[in-house]
Amino acid sequence: MAGPVCAAAVILPERFDLSLLDDSKKLNARRRDEAMRAIYAQALAWCVGWASHEEIDAINILAASLLAMKRAYEGLFRALGTLPAEELDPSRIDVIVDGLHKPDIAARTVQAEPRADGTYAEVMAASILAKTARDRMMERYSWLYPEYGYERHKGYPTAAHIRALNENGPSPIQRKTFRLKGEGQLTLF
Repeated sequence: MAGPVCAAAVILPERFDLSLLDDSKKLNARRRDEAMRAIYAQALAWCVGWASHEEIDAINILAASLLAMKRAYEGLFRALGTLPAEELDPSRIDVIVDGLHKPDIAARTVQAEPRADGTYAEVMAASILAKTARDRMMERYSWLYPEYGYERHKGYPTAAHIRALNENGPSPIQRKTFRLKGEGQLTLF
């Protein structure tokens, strides 16, 4: 209900220690941080992409998530800029994304697979980078807006977050609209 959406793209080396990886939601914070540091240090390339809370309100959370994926993927190419052009040819690249929907990106194939973040090493790594980056961003927002408790609930719709909204009104990073499961779009403010 608050803050940006984050996605990441990762290319791992063949000898990466896969025992560090799992679905980011299954790892505790210590193990996620350990994996994050290893990914940043050893990945052949990585990029984190964002879509702001304003973009989420303007285009919806799904479209914003796909936009963040596209930004991460395109940033990955900038990170790989020193490779020979033929190795950067999108028509030679296969991409797997977590979920049901595919971002609009240039690649030979783009495969959307639910729970890919618990199956494919690169998707697990991307999930870990995205979760740790967003969690840290929300912790930083808690420095600016301590009354909302972002360091604890990270902007998700917890009872504490809803209580803070009722007591303080919307914060400057609050999403104004969101969709409840099985219901239409709800405008909060």
